[in-house]
Formats: sequence, C-alpha cells, structure tokens
Amino acid sequence: MRGPNAHPILAATLLIGALCINGGELSGDYSKLSGIIIPGFASTQLRAWSILDCPYSPLDFNPLDLVWLDTTKLLSAVNCWLKCMTLDPYNQTDHPECKSRPDSGLSAITELDPGYITGPLSSVWKEWIKWCIEFGMDANAIIAVPYDWRLSPSKLEERDLYFHKLKLTFETAHKLRGGPSIVFAHSLGNNVFRYFLEWLKLEIAPKRYMQWLDEHIHAYFAVGSPLLGSVETIKATLSGFTFGVPVSEGTARLMFNSFGSSIWMLPFSKYCRTDNVYWKHFSDGSRKNHHVYQCDEREYKSNYSGWPTDIVNVEIPSVRGVAYPSILDVAQANLSTMECGLSTQLSFSAHEISDGTFFKAIEDYDPDSKRLLHQLYKSYHDDPVLNPLTPWDRPPLKNIFCIYGIDMKTEVGYYFAPSGKPYPDNWIITDIIYEIEGSLYSRSGNQIEGNPGATSGDETVPYHSLSWCKNWLGPRVNITRAPQLEHDGSDVQVHLNVEHHHEEDIVPNMTRSPRVKYITYYEDSESLPGRRTAVWELDKERAHEMKPLAYMVHYYAYFFVDMDLYINLY
Repeated sequence: MRGPNAHPILAATLLIGALCINGGELSGDYSKLSGIIIPGFASTQLRAWSILDCPYSPLDFNPLDLVWLDTTKLLSAVNCWLKCMTLDPYNQTDHPECKSRPDSGLSAITELDPGYITGPLSSVWKEWIKWCIEFGMDANAIIAVPYDWRLSPSKLEERDLYFHKLKLTFETAHKLRGGPSIVFAHSLGNNVFRYFLEWLKLEIAPKRYMQWLDEHIHAYFAVGSPLLGSVETIKATLSGFTFGVPVSEGTARLMFNSFGSSIWMLPFSKYCRTDNVYWKHFSDGSRKNHHVYQCDEREYKSNYSGWPTDIVNVEIPSVRGVAYPSILDVAQANLSTMECGLSTQLSFSAHEISDGTFFKAIEDYDPDSKRLLHQLYKSYHDDPVLNPLTPWDRPPLKNIFCIYGIDMKTEVGYYFAPSGKPYPDNWIITDIIYEIEGSLYSRSGNQIEGNPGATSGDETVPYHSLSWCKNWLGPRVNITRAPQLEHDGSDVQVHLNVEHHHEEDIVPNMTRSPRVKYITYYEDSESLPGRRTAVWELDKERAHEMKPLAYMVHYYAYFFVDMDLYINLY
C-alpha cells in the first residue's frame, strides 16, 4: 500500500488529467471542471508601463519591461527600479516617473526570476502547470488570475476592476467548459478570494448569491492561508523583509510600507469583529459609517489576544522633542532611564496592532506610523465591503480543503529597540520569539512563558493563524493520520466521530514516530447537506513547498473521482 504522498508529482498529474481531460472515465461529468489559480503575495510579475531613463546605468525601463522581478536592472539601477515599484503611501498612485502593472495569464505566475525567489514564491505553479500540460490537460482548463499584490483590496477594484474581472472569469469558464471551477488560492490569494466573496454579495441579488456560488465554484483549496494574519508582517513593517531580493532591509522597508497591501496580513484577534456590512447596506441604504470594531469579553480576559505571546515588544526612546533620535540621544536616554529606574519597553497584542494602538504609540518616533495608520483606517477598518482584519467564518461553498504545513520553527513575536541610525533603519530587532513544536523559545534558545499551540506553523505563518480553518469543521470530525512516504498501512491511525467544539483546537491523541513525517486529515463526519470541509496538516512542510499543491488534487480524487479509477492509479 502506498501513502498519500508516495509519488506526489505523478499522483497529482494523473489525477488532474483524469479530472480535466474530456472523455475521462469519471463518475459524473468532472471533465467540465476548470481550475482557477489566485497567487500569493509577490507571486505575480509586474511590468513597466512607462519610459524611464536611468542615469548612470546602461539599462532603462521601457513599456512591458519586467520590473518584478528583474534582478539585473535592480542591481544596476536600484533607484529607477524603486520608482517603478513603490506607490504613494496615502493614495496608492504610481510614482510620477514610472508605473507598473501586473502581467496576465499563466506566464505571470509561473516564474519571476530564476536563481533568486522563483523557488519560494512561484515555482510551485510552474511545476504544477507543467505536470498538467505533460498529461494533456486542455489549455482552457486552468486559468490564472494575477493581480497587483501591492494594492489594498478596495484599490484593486477601484483601479483595475479586479473583482469584476474575476467574476467574469468564473462565468466565462463555466460557459466555456460547461461546469463550475475549482479555486486554488495560496497565501495572500486566500485573502483576495475572501474579499471577492463579500464583494459579490453586493453585486448580485441576495436570492441569486448562493445559486451563483453553487453554479460557479465546486471546491476551494486554501493553501498556507494566513487566516488570522502573519507576524512577519510586523518585521517587514518596522525593519524590512527582503523576500530574497538583493536589496537592503531598509530599502525593502521603504518599498513594503508604500504598498496598501502591507496592512492586509497584519495579525489580529479572533475575538474582535465588525458589524455585518451586508445587512447594513440593506437596512440603511448607506455605505458610510458602517463599521463598528468590537471585541467580546474573551479578548480582555485572555492573554495575548489568543496568540502564543505578545506580537511586539518595543523600547520607546525617552527623548522629548526628538522624533527620530541619534545614537547619542538614545544612549543618553538609556542612561537617564537607568538612573531613574524607569522602563520604556511596551508590549502590544495582536488586537492592539490591528486596531492601530501600536502605531499610535510609536508615531512620534517613526515617520511610517502616520502613513500606516492612514492606510489601516481608510483601506481596512473603513472599507465599504469588508474589514479584512476580522476572523473569517466558513465560506458558503460546497467543498473546502484547508492545507498547511506544521512543525516548522516559526516567528511569533519580536523585541525592537532604536538602532541609533536614521530612518528607514531606525529600528533593530533585539530578540525573536519562535514557536517550535508546541513550545516557545527566544532567539538565544531559552524557553519562555506564553500560550503555545499544540504545534508550530509553516515557518512563515504561525499555527494559530493557519489552523483557524479547523473552526470550519462540524461538531463531529473524522481524523486520519498516515506517513507521507511509502508504507504498508500498519502505521495508519483513524479516529471517528471525534467531538469538536467551536474555536477550540482539535489535537488528536495519536502516536507519532520522531523519524516519520505524517499527514493528518480532519474531515467532517457530520456536515450540512452538500457541504464538505477538510483540513490537512503536513508535517515539516514549509509555506512555499510544492507538495501541498500535489496533495490538493491527489486527495481531491479520493472524494470525487470514481473509486475504481482511484484504486487503479494507486
């Protein structure tokens, strides 16, 4: 007997072909299904839409030149490149001298720039699409929907009509192939898809909403979804995150904080919500003043907003009248603080980050705080469709599969202090808190107190955020754990009808060999008619590995393909 990952590439390819090639021997007309890919953050190519002369460099930017990512131009003309990448942080318009726009089609997401970030960001789609082509998938059966990942959700629609186009993509695929689509979303792509589902409520008649979803979306695969945000967003905001691109962290910070999307993956509390925007529109006919951001009593009774620890611990300079102090000012302030016995370190939970408290606290010490606060309120809390910084209830779709890696060393908290350098390098990380397989450790290796989960995340997104989709499961759950590699079946463990309480984690009481990587399946044993939910946890799988994509289609066959075909393949 072979495990679910005996040959993931071959398995995925055969099953994609079986699902999508016309005339496949399937139970039901699954040859009519389409696949729609919504890529993640920084996973779409951006091309120049301007002519920009770059002094002191032999390379200029011309229309349709690759901007994200062309490392040759980046290295030879970084200032020009930044003009094409950055946006106005207040209104999200392009730089006066250069503008960039997302590429289109499958080529926009298959490969960014070999040798630098193709692996972690986009080669998963390249290999996946290659498997499909090699096994004869129709050219119109798989559709990419790239987007400008720099923009906030409302700007995506305002500038590019992205959600209108996405709706048309589903409808065109349905008309072309005669059946609904399977949505494959990765990372930030899941946030984009969530916003689309809420936007759609306001675009079609209420009685047609569920009918439209059932007709056009057969299944949704959420891969590595930051359902409660990602802690690494804070690191990118304060000290910079390069994504493997050959730029300094300060330059990366300048670029990242100019994007409206920089707020989209902030960590937030599962206990805080807003009014139901959908019904508000019908009750008062207005899109203004709809948002009331409220937290229930659990937010104030629990530690750390339900997260493992405080997200940010920051040392605030005690220098009055100096917004961005020099190293001498900081040193004198620290001496004064020591003499007085006062502490200038402040801690902030996920809720205090997402509601703006943290950025207000450092506003006098960091020039980006005002810009970030502006985006936070204008593009997120005041968004007329959805406040994305709120927990996501199960989407009303037929079939949902939530897939993510676990048991990787993942960052869950930071300690920041003034660096003594000018902006944008004015903060330095003095310590990092990691979750590692159910415990919390500092960067120096000391175990610390907190509220760790049952395991750790996928190296990029903490387990607390990834596993939120377990709340989409029903009150009774079937759990199966099996080795990822080839096995004889003796190590497969099954627990049926396990009781599941809403907003409580499901931790199976199953044995685990330290040398074996497992995949654990959680599936509804009781579900609403026509609704199915499953969660798959993959041991030791990073956020951008290609295995989860192979699993998507592989295990999909178990549910929907003729079992005789499934057995013959394996």
